[in-house]
Amino acid sequence: MNLNELSPGRSATITQLPMDPDLRCRIQSLGLRIGRRVAVIRRARMGGPLQVRVGTTDLLIRPQQAVQVLVK
Repeated sequence: MNLNELSPGRSATITQLPMDPDLRCRIQSLGLRIGRRVAVIRRARMGGPLQVRVGTTDLLIRPQQAVQVLVK
């Protein structure tokens, strides 16, 4: 399952980041690392970004990038 498929209010653990190395570096610098719990707080309308929480940090991530974050 990928992060984009996770419903608001649900959480999961990041299992893989199969993406371009530059994007992976940026995603990891935001705190989205393998083994970390991530929760989807809400989704913007019309295909906008997802608000996710990693630890105590809230982030906005594009759906195109969220598809590349695999969770379990």
